[in-house]
Amino acid sequence: MKILVPGGNAPVATGQLRVDISYSPIPGADLDISAFALTAAGKVRGDDDMCFYGQTDILGGAVQLTASSAGHAVFIIDLGRVGPAVEKVALTATIYENRATFDRVSALALVLAGGVEAQISTRGMNETALILGEFYLRQGAWKFRCVAQGFAGGLEPLAKHFGVDIAIPSGAPVQNPIPSPSPPAPVLPAAPKPTISLSKVTLDKSRSSISLEKTSAGFGEIRVNLNWNHGGSGLLGGLLGKCNAIDLDLGCLFEMQDGYKGAVQALGKSFGNLREEPYIQLMGDDRTGSVAGGEWLHINGHKWSEVKRILVFAFIYDGAPNWKATDGVVTIYVPGQPEIEVRMNEEGGRYGMCAIALLENVNGAVKVSRRVDFHPGHEEMDRTYGWGMCWKVAVK
Repeated sequence: MKILVPGGNAPVATGQLRVDISYSPIPGADLDISAFALTAAGKVRGDDDMCFYGQTDILGGAVQLTASSAGHAVFIIDLGRVGPAVEKVALTATIYENRATFDRVSALALVLAGGVEAQISTRGMNETALILGEFYLRQGAWKFRCVAQGFAGGLEPLAKHFGVDIAIPSGAPVQNPIPSPSPPAPVLPAAPKPTISLSKVTLDKSRSSISLEKTSAGFGEIRVNLNWNHGGSGLLGGLLGKCNAIDLDLGCLFEMQDGYKGAVQALGKSFGNLREEPYIQLMGDDRTGSVAGGEWLHINGHKWSEVKRILVFAFIYDGAPNWKATDGVVTIYVPGQPEIEVRMNEEGGRYGMCAIALLENVNGAVKVSRRVDFHPGHEEMDRTYGWGMCWKVAVK
């Protein structure tokens, strides 16, 4: 076993390589382990060059985060498949929301398959983000270097170091700019920088699922929002004497660990209960299509261990002939986790019901999978997903 200290390097093979990152967990503070694929200039090219908990597979599988739990993370990296534009892959660690500094991490090490180990001393380290090490291409051969470079401001300065702009969440305070004594000389506009928002993950055909691991604080109250293009009169609508308002209804099928099954929806006034089974509640129903915030479904995440699966769906109640016209989007909010977005305007189903997302309890984690498939009604959707319930016609 070759032991590396900061600044030390060792040659590595170009085939599939396993990297184990181990550390001593900090009570009340999570560590996020990530990888950045970089060009010769040491910068990312865009969103697809960052591998983290919300995007665990990049570069066509050449870089994969295959395991991530308290105290341990595993990458599988195939340097022979990263592509000619990538000349460096950096492995990083950040402390979530800067809740602690690395001097509280008593042990931190990387072990590469093939007999290379990097031990990083964190004594006196007051930073909240760290470049652990990097694979780099030198004269046609790949090597690994132990870096141990810290960043006091956490994720934001680390990401900017790699050419990434962190998107500021809506509602965040913006500092007043310092006035300039004189206007600068006009310059040609620079190429836009890639922006990676760690506050949102969009599930689509290329990235259809994400798993959210339970933190020390649990999942809290999980909120599911359905919003859409509500339509309206407008100038043209007024001239034609039409309103064209659109109304969608949000609901879900649920299955508990004890076998209890059912539906939470406005039809039949089955609004659910947040404090008792099924621990899911529809927060009112907008029958007018005029509420700008859409419709909300709340899930008691403290009771997630009692839930087996939840299928979130929507159906067109009034006003839209197809799903493309609704421009619908479902956003799932889990405290301390990235927002998860599923859009329904990618495919225009002819049926009036859409199964949007499936939430499954997988060993305590929340696995969210994009579905976006269309059905004539509840019974057909039930049959597709094997819920096995008996349906009868209800009055709207």
